[in-house]
Amino acid sequence: MHDTPLIGPYNPDDVLAWEQGGPRTARQFLADVSRLVESLPDRPTVLNLATSRYEFLVGFAAAILRRQVTLLPQSRAPQTLRRVAGDYPDSYGLTDRDDTIEGIESVSIQPLRGRTAWPREIPRVPLNQLVAIAFTSGSTGQPMPNKKTWGALTAVAHATGARLGIKGGDRAAVVATVPHQHMFGLEASVMLPVMHGLVMHAGRPLFPADIRSALADVTGQRILVTTPLHLRACVTEGVRVPSGGLILSATAPLSRSLAQEAERHFQTKVHEIFGFAEAGSVAERRTVDGERWRPLDGVRVVQDEASWMVHAEYLPAPVPVPDRITVDAQGTFVVHGREADQVNVAGHRVSLGDLNQKLLEIDGVQDGVFFLPEEGSDLVTRLMAFVVAPRKTSEEIQRALRTHIDPVFLPRPLVCVPSLPRNETGKLPREAVSELARRWLERQGHGA
Repeated sequence: MHDTPLIGPYNPDDVLAWEQGGPRTARQFLADVSRLVESLPDRPTVLNLATSRYEFLVGFAAAILRRQVTLLPQSRAPQTLRRVAGDYPDSYGLTDRDDTIEGIESVSIQPLRGRTAWPREIPRVPLNQLVAIAFTSGSTGQPMPNKKTWGALTAVAHATGARLGIKGGDRAAVVATVPHQHMFGLEASVMLPVMHGLVMHAGRPLFPADIRSALADVTGQRILVTTPLHLRACVTEGVRVPSGGLILSATAPLSRSLAQEAERHFQTKVHEIFGFAEAGSVAERRTVDGERWRPLDGVRVVQDEASWMVHAEYLPAPVPVPDRITVDAQGTFVVHGREADQVNVAGHRVSLGDLNQKLLEIDGVQDGVFFLPEEGSDLVTRLMAFVVAPRKTSEEIQRALRTHIDPVFLPRPLVCVPSLPRNETGKLPREAVSELARRWLERQGHGA
């Protein structure tokens, strides 16, 4: 098989997406795509900045049929868009709601209303066609482009669906808190539902009340695609939704205690995806069952001379795993954090990720991060921590930490803050935490 259909097993009048204005059927989707294809400029690359998940999909599909590559910047920040547009100077922009992108030619996605014809044939896309370029998060360095073929995106969607037990005709509804321009968001909130004939909620709820409202918009079983940050907020604020379906989390480690609490609260199963932009989704686990990850079908993690590599037929070449892992004879593995995550304090090595997990396990802590300033900076070179815990004092959190970590790793200081500077996907870029530390120390009289 050299190509596959643009969409999965939908009948013409099956609901493909749920928008604020009501449902959009598979018939309407294909008509929207066909109409947009005719109005796209003849360019090789496109920045799809549609805020509606449905309109993003319309633009993504239209670009694919025009053999144009969709660029997926990590944020809508003007400097980010200017940098990407500078690297790909023949690009244009796709927007909804008549938005414009400064300095970039823009085309508005305007879905049709009313009944439309069903095409004689569903468009098919070559598996080897380059359809997207995703950029790394920048949390460990400068964002780098990663090319994605149609074959890679569809293979991950089918493998993820198979692992989660999704079957054609299930008609479950996917609600997501993650941006669709992010790799996990594209795979889990766009490709997963569309390849399996599911319903995709077009919105992107962020706050617990909005998440509850979005889940109430749709019927049947719900699949909530989210992050640990949003999941913790929902549990803390007591968001109640109909039982059934499942929760799929990624972008940051999910603690076992939070997963257990979420399963009790939502009366459903919580699964996690392990992956990274270079390879996409790689493995899955049900968090409460343990720390081991199972590679998705068709994915193998193999050791070479220098590191562990991800192998899959849809990858042009094996991709190195950026984390430290241990793999057993069955191919399942445990993640120990990234090499850049390892720090040395007074001759003792520790993973900042492990420290963060212990911090987040403390009752009353909603968010938190350990931070070690660079050697030779104006900051004091010792561990600090920033914590969101409205009902706790720093002294109470320190006392709780002492029972879980070596005293040499206790943060000095531990600073309680209203929130952490997470990006759209819930990640904490190092430069953002460094700036938070610099500003705090400056206020204490330690900085310039």
